[in-house]
Amino acid sequence: MSDPNPGMSVERLQAFADAWNRHDADALMSFMTDDCVFEASAGPDVAGTRYVGREAVRAGFVDAWTTYPDARWAGARHFVVGDRGVSEWTFTGTRADGLRVEVHGCDVFTFRGGKIALKNSYRKNRPPLAKP
Repeated sequence: MSDPNPGMSVERLQAFADAWNRHDADALMSFMTDDCVFEASAGPDVAGTRYVGREAVRAGFVDAWTTYPDARWAGARHFVVGDRGVSEWTFTGTRADGLRVEVHGCDVFTFRGGKIALKNSYRKNRPPLAKP
């Protein structure tokens, strides 16, 4: 049986996580398919805010850093099984109003051709921490 997802690995998911922490949109988009989808952990719809296509997905990624200029995803752990994968992490960031967020979360991925076709993001719902 052939691998339905040649090229995707735990090491590549770590490189994707590293690009998030560098706030490097170009590097992130190099991991995404042309018809990629990003379902954010928050938003008005049942799937959160849903970004479809490279331009929209890139804008959604950049929005995370706009909302939390010091955003960081620490302690990443990954696994890949066939055309699916998961990354777990602890998100920290400070909003413009000075309130800080620290929550566990994960991304559930669907891969195609060694790239990410769907990044479905989840975070714990926790009130922001008081200003330092």
